[in-house]
Amino acid sequence: MVGVVDPSLIRNFSIISHVDHGKSTLSDRILELTKAVDPRDMRAQYLDSMDIERERGITIKAQNVRVQWKEHTLHLIDTPGHVDFGYEVSRSLAACEGVVLLVDASQGIEAQTLANCYLALESDLEIVAALNKIDLPAADPERYAEEIETVLGIAAESVLRISAKTGEGVDVLLDEVIKRIPAPKVDRSAPLRALIFDSYYDQFRGVVSAIRVVDGSIKKGEKIRFSQAGSTHEVEDIGVRTPAELSLNELGAGEVGFLIAGVRNVGEARVGETVTDASRPAKEPLAGYRDPKPMVFCGLYPVDGDQFPDLREALERLQLNDASISYSPETSAALGFGFRCGFLGLLHMEIVRERLEREFNLSLIATSPSVAYSAHLTDGSTVVVDNPSDLPPPQNIDHIDEPLLRVTVITPAEYTGTILDLCQTRRGIQERMQYLSASRIELVYTIPLAEIVIDFFDQLKSRTKGYASLDYEAAEMVTADLVRVDILLNSQPVDAFSSIVHRSKADDYGRKMAAKLRELIPRQLFDVPIQAAIGGRIIARETVKAKRKDVLAKCYGGDITRKHKLLEKQKEGKKRMKSIGRVEIPQEAFVSALRLDD
Repeated sequence: MVGVVDPSLIRNFSIISHVDHGKSTLSDRILELTKAVDPRDMRAQYLDSMDIERERGITIKAQNVRVQWKEHTLHLIDTPGHVDFGYEVSRSLAACEGVVLLVDASQGIEAQTLANCYLALESDLEIVAALNKIDLPAADPERYAEEIETVLGIAAESVLRISAKTGEGVDVLLDEVIKRIPAPKVDRSAPLRALIFDSYYDQFRGVVSAIRVVDGSIKKGEKIRFSQAGSTHEVEDIGVRTPAELSLNELGAGEVGFLIAGVRNVGEARVGETVTDASRPAKEPLAGYRDPKPMVFCGLYPVDGDQFPDLREALERLQLNDASISYSPETSAALGFGFRCGFLGLLHMEIVRERLEREFNLSLIATSPSVAYSAHLTDGSTVVVDNPSDLPPPQNIDHIDEPLLRVTVITPAEYTGTILDLCQTRRGIQERMQYLSASRIELVYTIPLAEIVIDFFDQLKSRTKGYASLDYEAAEMVTADLVRVDILLNSQPVDAFSSIVHRSKADDYGRKMAAKLRELIPRQLFDVPIQAAIGGRIIARETVKAKRKDVLAKCYGGDITRKHKLLEKQKEGKKRMKSIGRVEIPQEAFVSALRLDD
Protein backbone atom coordinates (compact mmCIF):
# COMPACT_ATOMS: atom_id res chain seq x y z
CA MET A 1 0.00 0.00 0.00
CA VAL A 2 3.02 2.29 0.17
CA GLY A 3 3.82 4.40 -2.91
CA VAL A 4 1.64 6.20 -5.41
CA VAL A 5 -1.39 4.22 -6.59
CA ASP A 6 -2.18 3.80 -10.29
CA PRO A 7 -5.17 6.14 -10.87
CA SER A 8 -6.97 3.52 -13.00
CA LEU A 9 -7.20 1.30 -9.87
CA ILE A 10 -8.70 4.02 -7.65
CA ARG A 11 -12.41 4.36 -6.91
CA ASN A 12 -13.61 7.30 -4.79
CA PHE A 13 -17.20 7.07 -3.54
CA SER A 14 -19.58 8.30 -0.81
CA ILE A 15 -22.44 6.44 0.83
CA ILE A 16 -25.59 8.61 0.88
CA SER A 17 -29.13 7.95 2.12
CA HIS A 18 -31.91 9.10 4.44
CA VAL A 19 -31.35 9.00 8.23
CA ASP A 20 -31.19 5.44 9.66
CA HIS A 21 -31.08 3.61 6.32
CA GLY A 22 -27.80 1.92 7.27
CA LYS A 23 -24.85 4.00 5.97
CA SER A 24 -22.61 3.53 9.03
CA THR A 25 -23.50 -0.17 9.31
CA LEU A 26 -22.59 -0.69 5.63
CA SER A 27 -19.26 1.05 6.31
CA ASP A 28 -18.68 -1.44 9.17
CA ARG A 29 -19.31 -4.42 6.87
CA ILE A 30 -16.98 -3.00 4.20
CA LEU A 31 -14.23 -2.53 6.82
CA GLU A 32 -14.70 -6.17 7.92
CA LEU A 33 -14.92 -7.60 4.41
CA THR A 34 -11.76 -5.80 3.25
CA LYS A 35 -9.99 -6.77 6.53
CA ALA A 36 -9.19 -3.10 7.22
CA VAL A 37 -9.91 -3.52 10.94
CA ASP A 38 -8.73 -6.31 13.22
CA PRO A 39 -11.83 -8.33 14.31
CA ARG A 40 -10.81 -7.81 17.97
CA ASP A 41 -10.97 -4.01 17.54
CA MET A 42 -14.23 -3.97 15.58
CA ARG A 43 -17.22 -2.16 17.10
CA ALA A 44 -20.57 -0.98 15.72
CA GLN A 45 -20.51 2.35 13.82
CA TYR A 46 -16.70 2.15 13.75
CA LEU A 47 -16.24 5.40 11.81
CA ASP A 48 -18.48 7.47 14.15
CA SER A 49 -15.71 8.77 16.39
CA MET A 50 -17.50 11.40 18.51
CA ASP A 51 -19.21 10.37 21.77
CA ILE A 52 -22.20 12.48 20.81
CA GLU A 53 -22.60 10.51 17.53
CA ARG A 54 -22.53 7.19 19.37
CA GLU A 55 -25.01 8.36 22.03
CA ARG A 56 -27.53 9.75 19.53
CA GLY A 57 -26.95 7.00 16.95
CA ILE A 58 -26.48 9.53 14.13
CA THR A 59 -23.52 10.50 11.96
CA ILE A 60 -22.63 14.20 12.28
CA LYS A 61 -19.23 14.34 10.58
CA ALA A 62 -18.39 12.71 7.25
CA GLN A 63 -15.50 10.23 7.73
CA ASN A 64 -13.16 8.88 5.05
CA VAL A 65 -11.25 5.57 4.95
CA ARG A 66 -9.09 3.76 2.38
CA VAL A 67 -9.55 0.00 1.82
CA GLN A 68 -8.26 -2.58 -0.68
CA TRP A 69 -10.62 -4.81 -2.70
CA LYS A 70 -9.47 -7.09 -5.56
CA GLU A 71 -6.34 -5.12 -6.57
CA HIS A 72 -8.32 -1.85 -6.37
CA THR A 73 -7.93 0.98 -3.85
CA LEU A 74 -11.31 2.24 -2.62
CA HIS A 75 -11.70 5.59 -0.85
CA LEU A 76 -14.98 5.44 1.04
CA ILE A 77 -16.67 8.48 2.67
CA ASP A 78 -19.48 7.79 5.17
CA THR A 79 -21.80 10.84 5.23
CA PRO A 80 -24.52 12.11 7.62
CA GLY A 81 -28.18 11.60 6.66
CA HIS A 82 -29.95 14.35 8.64
CA VAL A 83 -31.14 17.35 6.64
CA ASP A 84 -29.20 19.79 8.90
CA PHE A 85 -25.91 18.17 7.82
CA GLY A 86 -26.58 18.25 4.07
CA TYR A 87 -23.60 20.61 3.77
CA GLU A 88 -21.28 17.83 4.99
CA VAL A 89 -22.69 15.61 2.21
CA SER A 90 -22.16 18.21 -0.53
CA ARG A 91 -18.52 18.68 0.57
CA SER A 92 -17.88 14.94 0.56
CA LEU A 93 -19.30 14.56 -2.95
CA ALA A 94 -16.65 16.96 -4.30
CA ALA A 95 -14.01 14.35 -3.42
CA CYS A 96 -15.79 11.52 -5.29
CA GLU A 97 -16.60 10.17 -8.76
CA GLY A 98 -19.63 8.17 -7.64
CA VAL A 99 -22.03 7.36 -4.80
CA VAL A 100 -23.73 4.34 -3.29
CA LEU A 101 -27.37 5.36 -2.73
CA LEU A 102 -28.92 3.28 0.06
CA VAL A 103 -32.68 2.86 0.41
CA ASP A 104 -34.34 0.95 3.26
CA ALA A 105 -36.11 -2.11 1.74
CA SER A 106 -38.86 -1.86 4.39
CA GLN A 107 -39.52 1.90 4.08
CA GLY A 108 -38.66 2.90 0.52
CA ILE A 109 -37.67 6.36 -0.69
CA GLU A 110 -37.73 9.07 1.99
CA ALA A 111 -37.37 12.85 1.67
CA GLN A 112 -33.61 12.94 2.31
CA THR A 113 -33.06 10.09 -0.20
CA LEU A 114 -34.38 12.42 -2.89
CA ALA A 115 -32.40 15.43 -1.66
CA ASN A 116 -29.09 13.52 -1.52
CA CYS A 117 -29.73 11.86 -4.88
CA TYR A 118 -30.28 15.28 -6.50
CA LEU A 119 -27.02 16.51 -4.91
CA ALA A 120 -25.19 13.58 -6.56
CA LEU A 121 -26.85 14.26 -9.93
CA GLU A 122 -25.92 17.97 -9.72
CA SER A 123 -22.29 16.94 -9.15
CA ASP A 124 -22.54 14.62 -12.20
CA LEU A 125 -21.67 11.49 -10.19
CA GLU A 126 -22.32 7.84 -11.08
CA ILE A 127 -25.06 6.38 -8.81
CA VAL A 128 -25.05 2.76 -7.62
CA ALA A 129 -28.46 2.18 -5.98
CA ALA A 130 -28.90 -0.54 -3.33
CA LEU A 131 -31.86 -1.68 -1.24
CA ASN A 132 -30.63 -2.32 2.31
CA LYS A 133 -32.16 -4.33 5.21
CA ILE A 134 -33.50 -7.16 3.01
CA ASP A 135 -33.18 -9.41 6.12
CA LEU A 136 -36.11 -7.61 7.83
CA PRO A 137 -39.50 -9.41 7.85
CA ALA A 138 -41.18 -6.20 6.55
CA ALA A 139 -38.76 -5.84 3.60
CA ASP A 140 -40.38 -5.60 0.17
CA PRO A 141 -37.45 -5.13 -2.27
CA GLU A 142 -39.46 -5.71 -5.47
CA ARG A 143 -41.99 -3.01 -4.66
CA TYR A 144 -39.36 -0.44 -3.63
CA ALA A 145 -37.09 -1.23 -6.60
CA GLU A 146 -40.03 -0.22 -8.82
CA GLU A 147 -40.52 2.92 -6.70
CA ILE A 148 -36.83 3.83 -7.26
CA GLU A 149 -37.34 3.38 -11.01
CA THR A 150 -40.52 5.50 -11.01
CA VAL A 151 -39.19 8.35 -8.82
CA LEU A 152 -35.46 8.45 -9.60
CA GLY A 153 -35.34 6.86 -13.05
CA ILE A 154 -32.80 4.17 -12.02
CA ALA A 155 -33.68 0.83 -13.69
CA ALA A 156 -35.22 -1.59 -11.16
CA GLU A 157 -33.08 -4.54 -12.35
CA SER A 158 -29.85 -2.58 -11.68
CA VAL A 159 -30.81 -1.93 -8.02
CA LEU A 160 -28.76 -4.23 -5.73
CA ARG A 161 -30.24 -6.11 -2.77
CA ILE A 162 -28.05 -6.12 0.35
CA SER A 163 -28.13 -6.44 4.12
CA ALA A 164 -25.53 -4.27 5.81
CA LYS A 165 -26.33 -5.98 9.12
CA THR A 166 -25.65 -9.58 7.99
CA GLY A 167 -23.20 -8.69 5.21
CA GLU A 168 -25.32 -10.34 2.48
CA GLY A 169 -24.61 -8.85 -0.95
CA VAL A 170 -21.90 -6.42 0.25
CA ASP A 171 -19.19 -8.20 -1.80
CA VAL A 172 -21.37 -7.83 -4.93
CA LEU A 173 -21.84 -4.14 -4.09
CA LEU A 174 -18.05 -3.60 -3.96
CA ASP A 175 -17.67 -5.39 -7.31
CA GLU A 176 -20.35 -3.12 -8.81
CA VAL A 177 -18.60 -0.02 -7.38
CA ILE A 178 -15.41 -1.07 -9.22
CA LYS A 179 -17.35 -1.83 -12.40
CA ARG A 180 -19.70 1.17 -12.54
CA ILE A 181 -17.91 4.08 -10.82
CA PRO A 182 -15.24 5.59 -13.07
CA ALA A 183 -11.60 5.99 -12.08
CA PRO A 184 -10.57 9.62 -11.37
CA LYS A 185 -9.51 11.69 -14.40
CA VAL A 186 -6.09 13.06 -13.46
CA ASP A 187 -3.10 14.89 -14.87
CA ARG A 188 0.05 13.58 -13.15
CA SER A 189 2.37 16.08 -14.87
CA ALA A 190 0.33 19.21 -14.01
CA PRO A 191 1.24 21.38 -10.98
CA LEU A 192 -0.15 20.14 -7.67
CA ARG A 193 -3.79 21.00 -6.92
CA ALA A 194 -5.46 19.44 -3.87
CA LEU A 195 -8.82 20.33 -2.32
CA ILE A 196 -9.32 20.50 1.48
CA PHE A 197 -12.76 18.99 2.12
CA ASP A 198 -12.54 18.69 5.93
CA SER A 199 -10.27 19.83 8.79
CA TYR A 200 -9.96 19.58 12.54
CA TYR A 201 -7.58 21.02 15.13
CA ASP A 202 -5.18 18.77 17.05
CA GLN A 203 -3.46 20.51 19.95
CA PHE A 204 -0.19 18.62 19.36
CA ARG A 205 -0.02 18.62 15.55
CA GLY A 206 -1.98 21.76 14.62
CA VAL A 207 -4.54 21.63 11.80
CA VAL A 208 -5.13 18.16 10.29
CA SER A 209 -6.81 18.46 6.86
CA ALA A 210 -8.58 15.81 4.75
CA ILE A 211 -7.54 16.40 1.12
CA ARG A 212 -8.37 15.08 -2.33
CA VAL A 213 -5.39 15.36 -4.72
CA VAL A 214 -6.82 16.47 -8.09
CA ASP A 215 -3.66 17.06 -10.16
CA GLY A 216 0.06 16.38 -9.65
CA SER A 217 1.28 14.84 -6.39
CA ILE A 218 2.20 15.98 -2.88
CA LYS A 219 5.35 14.78 -1.08
CA LYS A 220 6.49 14.86 2.51
CA GLY A 221 8.97 17.69 3.19
CA GLU A 222 8.04 19.85 0.18
CA LYS A 223 6.89 23.47 0.40
CA ILE A 224 3.18 24.01 -0.30
CA ARG A 225 1.02 27.10 -0.66
CA PHE A 226 -2.58 27.71 0.38
CA SER A 227 -4.07 29.64 -2.58
CA GLN A 228 -6.75 31.68 -0.78
CA ALA A 229 -4.84 32.36 2.45
CA GLY A 230 -1.62 33.03 0.50
CA SER A 231 0.51 31.34 3.20
CA THR A 232 3.39 28.88 2.64
CA HIS A 233 4.10 25.81 4.79
CA GLU A 234 6.22 22.69 4.74
CA VAL A 235 4.51 19.28 4.60
CA GLU A 236 5.25 17.60 7.95
CA ASP A 237 3.17 14.49 7.37
CA ILE A 238 0.85 13.05 4.74
CA GLY A 239 -0.91 9.72 4.59
CA VAL A 240 -4.20 7.85 4.46
CA ARG A 241 -6.72 6.51 6.98
CA THR A 242 -7.03 2.75 6.80
CA PRO A 243 -8.92 3.61 9.25
CA ALA A 244 -5.79 3.91 11.44
CA GLU A 245 -3.56 6.73 10.19
CA LEU A 246 -0.83 5.42 7.89
CA SER A 247 1.94 7.87 6.94
CA LEU A 248 3.19 7.87 3.33
CA ASN A 249 5.97 9.70 1.48
CA GLU A 250 3.74 10.77 -1.40
CA LEU A 251 0.06 11.07 -2.37
CA GLY A 252 -0.65 10.99 -6.12
CA ALA A 253 -3.46 12.47 -8.22
CA GLY A 254 -6.86 10.90 -7.54
CA GLU A 255 -5.98 9.87 -3.97
CA VAL A 256 -7.72 10.95 -0.77
CA GLY A 257 -5.72 11.34 2.44
CA PHE A 258 -4.69 13.63 5.29
CA LEU A 259 -2.20 16.51 5.39
CA ILE A 260 -0.34 18.03 8.37
CA ALA A 261 1.75 21.12 7.60
CA GLY A 262 2.28 22.72 11.00
CA VAL A 263 -0.61 25.16 10.50
CA ARG A 264 -1.45 26.81 13.84
CA ASN A 265 -3.70 29.60 12.57
CA VAL A 266 -7.05 27.93 11.99
CA GLY A 267 -8.04 30.60 9.42
CA GLU A 268 -5.44 29.39 6.89
CA ALA A 269 -6.67 25.84 6.26
CA ARG A 270 -10.35 26.54 5.65
CA VAL A 271 -12.56 23.95 4.02
CA GLY A 272 -12.62 24.54 0.23
CA GLU A 273 -9.02 25.85 0.19
CA THR A 274 -6.75 24.78 -2.71
CA VAL A 275 -3.30 23.42 -1.80
CA THR A 276 -0.62 23.90 -4.48
CA ASP A 277 3.16 23.63 -4.89
CA ALA A 278 4.98 26.74 -3.58
CA SER A 279 7.72 26.57 -6.27
CA ARG A 280 5.38 25.70 -9.18
CA PRO A 281 1.91 26.98 -8.21
CA ALA A 282 -1.17 26.11 -10.25
CA LYS A 283 -2.60 28.99 -12.30
CA GLU A 284 -6.22 28.38 -11.33
CA PRO A 285 -7.41 27.33 -7.83
CA LEU A 286 -10.13 24.64 -7.59
CA ALA A 287 -13.77 25.72 -7.49
CA GLY A 288 -14.13 25.08 -3.71
CA TYR A 289 -17.60 25.33 -2.16
CA ARG A 290 -20.50 27.75 -1.92
CA ASP A 291 -20.67 29.14 1.60
CA PRO A 292 -23.71 27.64 3.35
CA LYS A 293 -26.35 30.16 4.41
CA PRO A 294 -27.25 29.96 8.11
CA MET A 295 -31.00 29.66 8.62
CA VAL A 296 -31.42 29.69 12.40
CA PHE A 297 -29.75 32.17 14.77
CA CYS A 298 -29.35 32.24 18.53
CA GLY A 299 -27.19 33.99 21.11
CA LEU A 300 -24.64 31.85 22.95
CA TYR A 301 -23.45 33.30 26.26
CA PRO A 302 -21.05 31.81 28.84
CA VAL A 303 -22.70 31.30 32.25
CA ASP A 304 -19.45 32.63 33.74
CA GLY A 305 -18.54 35.94 32.04
CA ASP A 306 -14.81 35.18 32.43
CA GLN A 307 -15.19 32.37 29.87
CA PHE A 308 -15.91 34.79 26.99
CA PRO A 309 -12.34 34.55 25.49
CA ASP A 310 -12.52 30.73 25.83
CA LEU A 311 -15.84 30.72 23.93
CA ARG A 312 -14.30 32.82 21.13
CA GLU A 313 -11.38 30.37 20.75
CA ALA A 314 -13.73 27.36 20.91
CA LEU A 315 -15.92 28.79 18.12
CA GLU A 316 -12.83 29.45 15.96
CA ARG A 317 -11.66 25.86 16.30
CA LEU A 318 -15.11 24.38 15.82
CA GLN A 319 -15.64 26.47 12.68
CA LEU A 320 -12.54 24.82 11.21
CA ASN A 321 -14.21 21.43 11.69
CA ASP A 322 -17.70 22.65 10.75
CA ALA A 323 -17.52 25.50 8.21
CA SER A 324 -21.29 26.02 8.28
CA ILE A 325 -21.23 27.87 11.66
CA SER A 326 -21.11 31.67 11.56
CA TYR A 327 -20.69 33.91 14.61
CA SER A 328 -20.26 37.56 15.60
CA PRO A 329 -19.90 39.15 19.07
CA GLU A 330 -22.93 40.75 20.74
CA THR A 331 -23.88 42.02 24.20
CA SER A 332 -27.05 41.64 26.22
CA ALA A 333 -28.08 43.71 29.23
CA ALA A 334 -29.30 40.54 30.95
CA LEU A 335 -26.63 38.01 29.88
CA GLY A 336 -23.45 40.08 29.33
CA PHE A 337 -21.01 39.34 26.48
CA GLY A 338 -21.61 36.50 24.02
CA PHE A 339 -21.92 35.62 20.32
CA ARG A 340 -24.80 35.67 17.84
CA CYS A 341 -24.34 32.35 16.02
CA GLY A 342 -25.91 31.10 12.79
CA PHE A 343 -26.77 27.42 12.17
CA LEU A 344 -28.25 25.31 9.37
CA GLY A 345 -31.10 24.03 11.54
CA LEU A 346 -32.24 23.22 15.08
CA LEU A 347 -30.46 19.88 15.37
CA HIS A 348 -27.27 21.53 14.09
CA MET A 349 -27.69 24.23 16.77
CA GLU A 350 -28.19 21.65 19.52
CA ILE A 351 -25.17 19.59 18.40
CA VAL A 352 -22.88 22.65 18.18
CA ARG A 353 -23.89 23.80 21.65
CA GLU A 354 -23.32 20.32 23.06
CA ARG A 355 -19.92 20.02 21.31
CA LEU A 356 -18.82 23.41 22.69
CA GLU A 357 -19.79 22.32 26.21
CA ARG A 358 -18.16 18.87 25.97
CA GLU A 359 -15.05 19.40 23.86
CA PHE A 360 -14.12 22.81 25.28
CA ASN A 361 -15.49 22.45 28.81
CA LEU A 362 -17.78 25.49 28.64
CA SER A 363 -21.08 26.16 30.37
CA LEU A 364 -23.44 28.05 28.02
CA ILE A 365 -26.85 29.71 27.84
CA ALA A 366 -28.58 29.75 24.43
CA THR A 367 -31.30 32.33 23.71
CA SER A 368 -34.48 31.39 21.81
CA PRO A 369 -33.80 30.48 18.18
CA SER A 370 -34.73 33.19 15.67
CA VAL A 371 -34.43 33.63 11.90
CA ALA A 372 -33.11 36.49 9.72
CA TYR A 373 -35.78 39.01 8.69
CA SER A 374 -35.48 41.95 6.26
CA ALA A 375 -36.96 45.12 7.76
CA HIS A 376 -37.78 47.76 5.11
CA LEU A 377 -37.74 51.19 6.78
CA THR A 378 -39.79 54.27 5.99
CA ASP A 379 -36.64 56.11 4.78
CA GLY A 380 -36.21 53.50 2.00
CA SER A 381 -33.31 51.58 3.58
CA THR A 382 -33.32 47.88 4.49
CA VAL A 383 -31.79 46.18 7.55
CA VAL A 384 -31.29 42.45 8.16
CA VAL A 385 -32.47 41.52 11.66
CA ASP A 386 -31.38 38.19 13.17
CA ASN A 387 -31.67 39.34 16.80
CA PRO A 388 -35.16 40.49 17.97
CA SER A 389 -33.67 43.29 20.10
CA ASP A 390 -32.17 44.84 16.90
CA LEU A 391 -35.60 45.38 15.30
CA PRO A 392 -36.15 49.14 14.74
CA PRO A 393 -39.16 50.85 16.45
CA PRO A 394 -42.55 50.09 14.78
CA GLN A 395 -43.03 53.71 13.62
CA ASN A 396 -39.81 53.47 11.52
CA ILE A 397 -40.81 50.23 9.75
CA ASP A 398 -42.68 50.19 6.46
CA HIS A 399 -42.88 46.36 6.21
CA ILE A 400 -40.95 43.21 7.20
CA ASP A 401 -40.06 40.28 4.91
CA GLU A 402 -39.60 36.80 6.35
CA PRO A 403 -37.85 33.76 4.79
CA LEU A 404 -39.90 30.83 3.47
CA LEU A 405 -38.85 27.19 3.15
CA ARG A 406 -39.97 24.73 0.51
CA VAL A 407 -40.79 21.69 2.63
CA THR A 408 -41.11 18.16 1.18
CA VAL A 409 -42.88 15.57 3.34
CA ILE A 410 -43.14 11.91 2.31
CA THR A 411 -45.72 10.00 4.35
CA PRO A 412 -47.98 6.93 4.37
CA ALA A 413 -51.33 7.99 2.86
CA GLU A 414 -53.33 7.46 6.10
CA TYR A 415 -51.56 10.39 7.80
CA THR A 416 -52.28 12.92 5.02
CA GLY A 417 -55.07 14.69 6.96
CA THR A 418 -53.08 15.31 10.12
CA ILE A 419 -50.08 16.61 8.11
CA LEU A 420 -52.30 18.97 6.08
CA ASP A 421 -53.68 20.29 9.39
CA LEU A 422 -50.16 20.78 10.82
CA CYS A 423 -48.94 22.66 7.73
CA GLN A 424 -52.09 24.83 7.65
CA THR A 425 -51.72 25.88 11.31
CA ARG A 426 -48.09 26.85 10.56
CA ARG A 427 -49.22 29.30 7.82
CA GLY A 428 -48.21 26.85 5.08
CA ILE A 429 -49.31 27.11 1.43
CA GLN A 430 -49.63 23.84 -0.52
CA GLU A 431 -47.65 23.63 -3.78
CA ARG A 432 -48.34 20.05 -4.80
CA MET A 433 -49.47 16.64 -3.60
CA GLN A 434 -48.71 13.44 -5.51
CA TYR A 435 -48.79 9.68 -4.96
CA LEU A 436 -45.37 7.98 -5.19
CA SER A 437 -47.13 4.61 -4.91
CA ALA A 438 -50.57 3.38 -3.85
CA SER A 439 -49.77 3.87 -0.16
CA ARG A 440 -47.26 6.76 -0.08
CA ILE A 441 -47.73 10.45 -0.75
CA GLU A 442 -45.33 13.34 -1.36
CA LEU A 443 -46.52 16.74 -0.10
CA VAL A 444 -44.74 19.99 -0.96
CA TYR A 445 -45.53 23.15 1.03
CA THR A 446 -44.02 26.60 1.43
CA ILE A 447 -43.93 27.42 5.14
CA PRO A 448 -42.31 30.38 6.96
CA LEU A 449 -38.97 29.31 8.44
CA ALA A 450 -39.93 30.82 11.82
CA GLU A 451 -42.83 28.33 12.06
CA ILE A 452 -40.50 25.38 11.48
CA VAL A 453 -37.56 26.15 13.76
CA ILE A 454 -39.27 25.51 17.07
CA ASP A 455 -40.97 22.10 17.01
CA PHE A 456 -42.30 21.34 13.50
CA PHE A 457 -40.14 18.22 13.09
CA ASP A 458 -41.19 16.82 16.51
CA GLN A 459 -44.86 17.47 15.74
CA LEU A 460 -44.54 15.81 12.33
CA LYS A 461 -42.98 12.68 13.85
CA SER A 462 -45.48 12.41 16.72
CA ARG A 463 -48.53 12.91 14.46
CA THR A 464 -47.36 10.20 12.03
CA LYS A 465 -45.93 7.74 14.61
CA GLY A 466 -42.47 8.40 13.16
CA TYR A 467 -43.33 7.32 9.59
CA ALA A 468 -43.19 10.71 7.82
CA SER A 469 -39.87 12.09 6.58
CA LEU A 470 -38.92 15.70 6.01
CA ASP A 471 -36.60 17.62 3.74
CA TYR A 472 -36.43 21.37 3.12
CA GLU A 473 -34.66 24.02 1.10
CA ALA A 474 -34.65 27.81 1.24
CA ALA A 475 -37.31 29.59 -0.87
CA GLU A 476 -37.98 33.30 -1.35
CA MET A 477 -38.67 36.12 1.16
CA VAL A 478 -42.27 37.38 1.53
CA THR A 479 -43.90 40.27 3.41
CA ALA A 480 -45.63 39.27 6.66
CA ASP A 481 -47.41 41.00 9.56
CA LEU A 482 -44.72 40.54 12.23
CA VAL A 483 -44.28 42.20 15.62
CA ARG A 484 -41.70 42.07 18.41
CA VAL A 485 -42.99 40.82 21.75
CA ASP A 486 -40.94 42.23 24.68
CA ILE A 487 -40.97 40.74 28.15
CA LEU A 488 -40.79 43.34 30.96
CA LEU A 489 -39.79 42.49 34.54
CA ASN A 490 -40.68 45.23 37.01
CA SER A 491 -41.25 47.50 33.95
CA GLN A 492 -37.71 46.84 32.62
CA PRO A 493 -37.40 45.01 29.24
CA VAL A 494 -35.23 41.85 29.32
CA ASP A 495 -33.67 41.57 25.85
CA ALA A 496 -32.88 37.84 26.19
CA PHE A 497 -36.62 37.02 26.24
CA SER A 498 -37.67 39.21 23.26
CA SER A 499 -39.03 37.43 20.19
CA ILE A 500 -40.37 38.32 16.73
CA VAL A 501 -43.68 36.55 16.06
CA HIS A 502 -46.63 36.80 13.69
CA ARG A 503 -49.27 39.21 14.99
CA SER A 504 -51.91 36.44 15.06
CA LYS A 505 -49.77 34.43 17.50
CA ALA A 506 -48.34 37.29 19.58
CA ASP A 507 -50.94 37.23 22.38
CA ASP A 508 -50.54 33.48 22.81
CA TYR A 509 -46.72 33.73 22.94
CA GLY A 510 -46.87 36.60 25.47
CA ARG A 511 -49.26 34.73 27.79
CA LYS A 512 -47.20 31.52 27.69
CA MET A 513 -43.89 33.31 28.36
CA ALA A 514 -45.32 35.37 31.25
CA ALA A 515 -46.85 32.26 32.87
CA LYS A 516 -43.61 30.32 32.46
CA LEU A 517 -41.50 33.08 34.02
CA ARG A 518 -43.86 33.38 36.97
CA GLU A 519 -42.98 29.78 37.86
CA LEU A 520 -39.23 30.35 37.38
CA ILE A 521 -38.49 33.71 39.04
CA PRO A 522 -38.01 33.42 42.83
CA ARG A 523 -40.09 35.64 45.11
CA GLN A 524 -38.50 38.97 46.06
CA LEU A 525 -39.32 41.26 49.00
CA PHE A 526 -41.71 43.16 46.69
CA ASP A 527 -44.30 42.24 44.04
CA VAL A 528 -42.69 41.68 40.63
CA PRO A 529 -44.98 42.31 37.63
CA ILE A 530 -44.12 40.24 34.53
CA GLN A 531 -45.57 41.81 31.39
CA ALA A 532 -45.55 40.96 27.70
CA ALA A 533 -45.75 44.01 25.45
CA ILE A 534 -45.95 44.91 21.76
CA GLY A 535 -44.50 48.41 21.55
CA GLY A 536 -46.32 50.32 24.32
CA ARG A 537 -49.31 47.92 24.51
CA ILE A 538 -49.35 45.34 27.29
CA ILE A 539 -50.82 42.03 26.05
CA ALA A 540 -50.31 39.77 29.10
CA ARG A 541 -49.43 40.09 32.78
CA GLU A 542 -48.50 37.83 35.67
CA THR A 543 -47.28 38.79 39.15
CA VAL A 544 -44.68 37.12 41.36
CA LYS A 545 -46.05 37.82 44.85
CA ALA A 546 -43.74 39.32 47.47
CA LYS A 547 -42.17 37.36 50.28
CA ARG A 548 -43.56 38.61 53.58
CA LYS A 549 -41.08 39.27 56.35
CA ASP A 550 -42.78 39.00 59.76
CA VAL A 551 -42.06 42.45 61.28
CA LEU A 552 -44.52 41.79 64.11
CA ALA A 553 -42.53 38.85 65.48
CA LYS A 554 -41.19 40.92 68.41
CA CYS A 555 -44.54 42.55 69.31
CA TYR A 556 -45.87 40.84 72.37
CA GLY A 557 -49.16 42.49 73.29
CA GLY A 558 -49.24 46.29 73.67
CA ASP A 559 -51.29 48.83 71.79
CA ILE A 560 -52.54 47.88 68.27
CA THR A 561 -51.21 51.21 66.92
CA ARG A 562 -47.68 49.85 67.47
CA LYS A 563 -48.37 47.03 65.03
CA HIS A 564 -49.95 49.39 62.49
CA LYS A 565 -46.92 51.67 62.73
CA LEU A 566 -44.53 48.76 62.00
CA LEU A 567 -46.65 47.54 59.05
CA GLU A 568 -46.80 51.08 57.56
CA LYS A 569 -43.02 51.36 57.90
CA GLN A 570 -42.62 48.02 56.09
CA LYS A 571 -44.97 49.18 53.32
CA GLU A 572 -42.92 52.36 52.79
CA GLY A 573 -39.70 50.33 52.64
CA LYS A 574 -41.17 47.94 50.05
CA LYS A 575 -42.35 50.87 47.90
CA ARG A 576 -38.89 52.42 47.95
CA MET A 577 -37.24 49.03 47.31
CA LYS A 578 -39.53 48.43 44.35
CA SER A 579 -38.60 51.70 42.71
CA ILE A 580 -34.85 51.06 43.05
CA GLY A 581 -34.71 47.26 43.43
CA ARG A 582 -33.51 45.22 40.43
CA VAL A 583 -35.05 41.80 40.02
CA GLU A 584 -32.47 39.04 40.38
CA ILE A 585 -33.07 36.39 37.69
CA PRO A 586 -31.33 33.09 38.45
CA GLN A 587 -29.35 31.41 35.65
CA GLU A 588 -31.71 28.41 35.71
CA ALA A 589 -34.62 30.70 34.79
CA PHE A 590 -32.87 31.72 31.55
CA VAL A 591 -31.98 28.13 30.72
CA SER A 592 -35.51 26.83 31.42
CA ALA A 593 -37.39 29.71 29.78
CA LEU A 594 -35.31 29.42 26.63
CA ARG A 595 -35.38 25.63 26.43
CA LEU A 596 -35.96 24.52 22.82
CA ASP A 597 -38.02 21.47 23.64
CA ASP A 598 -40.72 23.23 25.66
